[in-house]
Amino acid sequence: MGLFAGVDSSTQSTKVVLYDEDGQAVGTGSAPHPQTFPPVSEQNPESWWNALKEALGRATKDAAVAAGDIQAISVAAQCHGLVALDGTGRVIRPAKLWNDTTSAPEMRQLLEVLAPSEWAARIGSVPTSAFTVSKVMWLRKNEPESFQQLASILLPHDWLTWRLTGQLVTDRSEASGTGYYDASRNAYDTGILELIDPDKDWASMLPRVLGPATAAGMVTESAAQELGLRPGTVVGPGAGDQHASALGLGVRTGDVAYSFGTSGVVFSTSDTPVRDPAGIVDGVADAAGGYLPLVSTLNAARVTDAFARWLNVSHAELSELALNAPTEKLPVLVAYLDGERKPNLPAATGTLAGLTTGTTRDQIARAAVEGVIFGLLRGENALQDAGTSITGRVIATGGASRSFAYPQLLADLTNRPVHLSEAIEPVAAGAAIQAAACLHGRDIREVRDVWAAKAHLAAEPRPDEEAKERYNRYLSVSQYSEGA
Repeated sequence: MGLFAGVDSSTQSTKVVLYDEDGQAVGTGSAPHPQTFPPVSEQNPESWWNALKEALGRATKDAAVAAGDIQAISVAAQCHGLVALDGTGRVIRPAKLWNDTTSAPEMRQLLEVLAPSEWAARIGSVPTSAFTVSKVMWLRKNEPESFQQLASILLPHDWLTWRLTGQLVTDRSEASGTGYYDASRNAYDTGILELIDPDKDWASMLPRVLGPATAAGMVTESAAQELGLRPGTVVGPGAGDQHASALGLGVRTGDVAYSFGTSGVVFSTSDTPVRDPAGIVDGVADAAGGYLPLVSTLNAARVTDAFARWLNVSHAELSELALNAPTEKLPVLVAYLDGERKPNLPAATGTLAGLTTGTTRDQIARAAVEGVIFGLLRGENALQDAGTSITGRVIATGGASRSFAYPQLLADLTNRPVHLSEAIEPVAAGAAIQAAACLHGRDIREVRDVWAAKAHLAAEPRPDEEAKERYNRYLSVSQYSEGA
């Protein structure tokens, strides 16, 4: 039986899902990554490799197959981080992850050199401390000895692909989140890196950028021996997690996806570049040859995790409380509990406003869920302001979307039906779609359209005459929280 392996290497864990030739999932496995504690968020890349070995073993056991039955594999992973290698390929220091905000001062310095409008014009986005470019600047300022050893700059998925193939490569989706790649020209902007150090040969340090269905290479004998794969197994180009998720969800032009994971993301697809000088929308590439304008917030599922803990209820109980809360005199939450990414406020804190002596536990629970949704609803409005057409389905995904509260309250607040994807793991599904397209030499969009899981209707909007007023209150309170 020929199989395809899709890998999702996230901040928390590695998941591997095996698919057959028809795109049906036949086995899954996962293994955890070391926990991180922002603002310092670092992991040893070797832990990702070990987790991949463990997760792959569990997936093959679940499917009752051998790893040697896998024909092709591709890796999607957390975006933006910095994996620094020396000239021998040794990891110089632990990887700085996307949610490590210690490079915020360096990003501010870079934004003083280049205006936000120039960043948007040159790379399609106004970077924050999440972006790789800020972490490269941090390395130079804070660890000059490590910076001097720097020979290759990789992202998490690039490093895993390198371990599989020995090739230093990336793809358009991941490159466009570095802060020094313009997806509209399909070219690095090394002039930006020269702002950090004008004397380094930056072009020689950056991975080659592959197309959506261009194989990164084949599994080496050493990697095959460690993982149980066949030497010569095809390896896809890989992608960022949200970009792979768009493939797995089957997002098409006009659709908008709300992802409720550790972070919150709202995105759509576009055939043309999207640029937002205000810096809210990241105009990055997608994994299918086009673009994936998105807005990513730092606070999503962890917000309702925290409120469930504070209210001493389970997640299911929090969801029930939120759904049954009366909307009259409902408080609003600006959910900047761990700072915020969009808008760029790494030191911000959360604000719960509108409390009275009559406020109930269920109203606080609802404010917690709505606070997450309002942050992403503001993001959807920014997508439309930047020229993104949103006329299709609303799709909810991510771990928190499996609760009852998130899909229903999203439907209520957007006044549109909300669909849930039936994909087991959309990120891993997107990676497997890449693998299949590479092996068979097919257009990745054709494979996506055949493989993408169906999305079923999960929630119809309920009447809520005060929803718009609460959203406007949210915007007013957020201006206060942002120091306006």
